[in-house]
Amino acid sequence: MARYSMGDPRLDETIRDLVARAGDGENQDLIAELMTTALKLHRDRADRWEIKLFNSALKEMRYSSKVFRSYAETPKVTIFGSARTAPDHPDYLLARDFARLMWEDRGWMVVTGAGPGIMEAGNRGAGREGSFGVNIRLPFEAAPNSYISGSRLINFKYFFTRKLGFVKESHAFAIFPGGFGTMDEAFELLTLIQTGKAPIQPVVLMEAGDSYWSSWQAFVSERLEGHGMISPADANLFVLAQDAAAAADEICRFYANYHSQRYVDGRLVLRLRHAPTKRQVEDLNEEFADVLARGRIEAIGPSEAEIRDGDALDCARLAMWFDRRSLGRLRLLVDRLNSYVYETPGFEGPLPRPHTA
Repeated sequence: MARYSMGDPRLDETIRDLVARAGDGENQDLIAELMTTALKLHRDRADRWEIKLFNSALKEMRYSSKVFRSYAETPKVTIFGSARTAPDHPDYLLARDFARLMWEDRGWMVVTGAGPGIMEAGNRGAGREGSFGVNIRLPFEAAPNSYISGSRLINFKYFFTRKLGFVKESHAFAIFPGGFGTMDEAFELLTLIQTGKAPIQPVVLMEAGDSYWSSWQAFVSERLEGHGMISPADANLFVLAQDAAAAADEICRFYANYHSQRYVDGRLVLRLRHAPTKRQVEDLNEEFADVLARGRIEAIGPSEAEIRDGDALDCARLAMWFDRRSLGRLRLLVDRLNSYVYETPGFEGPLPRPHTA
C-alpha cells in the first residue's frame, strides 16, 4: 500500500519534523497523517463551510476523548431516554434508581445526554461523582442539568460526534422510552452491533411497565423480522427489563467471563477471564457451527500482534473464522461462555476501552 503523503518529499519531511518537535509519542505516524489530511483539504480548495465542519468535529472529539481518558479504567453505562419525562414519572424514578445502583453498588459510572428528563434522572442517581454529561447545544433546550460536575461535562455542536462519544466510551447501554432522538440512538446502536461496526455489548431496554418497549418489540418482530428485514437471532442483541436490579445484573453478567474481542489476521479472537475446558470448547463447536465461515473454534494463546500491543495478555482466548454476519448468534455464544463461570452479578478487574483499533 502506498504511503499516505502529500506527494512532495520535502513537505512530507517537514510534517514529520513538526510532529517530532511537538513532543514524544507512540503515534507520530498517525498524527502526521492527520496533518497531511488537513493540508490536503487546503490543497483541494475545500470550501470554508466544509473546513469549519471538519475542524469543529475533530476538536469536539479530541476534547471528549481527553475528558474520558482519565476514567478509562472505570466501566461506564450510557442511559438514553426522553428529555420530556417528568420527575414524578415512574420511568424517571426507575432511571434514577438504576443509575444509583450501577454507581454505588456495581462501581459503574453513568453517561447521559446531560439534559432534563431521563438524562437528569440518570445523573441524579449516580450523583456528581459518578456522572458524565455529553451535551448537545440546541437553541430550544435549557442548560445542562445540575447533577453533573463541570469537569465531566462535554458540549457538542453536532449529533454525529456526540453519538460517537457515547458509543466509543460506553461498555453497556440502558435505553428508556423516548421520542425521535431516543429511537435514533436505539436503532443506530443496534445497527452498529448488528453489522459488527461496534463490539457486542449489553443493551437493556428499560421501562416501568407502560408497554412502550413491548410494543416496539412486537413491531420489530412482526414488521422487521416477519418481512425478512432482520434475522431472528438479531433479537438477542437486546433484552427488556422493568427492574433496576435485573438490568444491572444483565449488564454485569455479560462481563462475568467475556473480556473483549479483536480480529487478528481475519480471525475473531474472544478474550476471556477464564479458559473453557476442552469439553466446553467441543460443545461450543457443536452448538455454534453455523456462525463459522470455515474451520473450528479453537483455544489459542496471544497472537504476535497482541503481544506487540500488550493487549489483554492475561486473558484466555478462543479464535474462530467468524462469518461476520451472525452477530445475534455470537451474542448467544458470549452468553454461553459467561454461563460457565457466572455465579453472582459482577466481574473481575477493570474492563478495556470499548473500542480499540
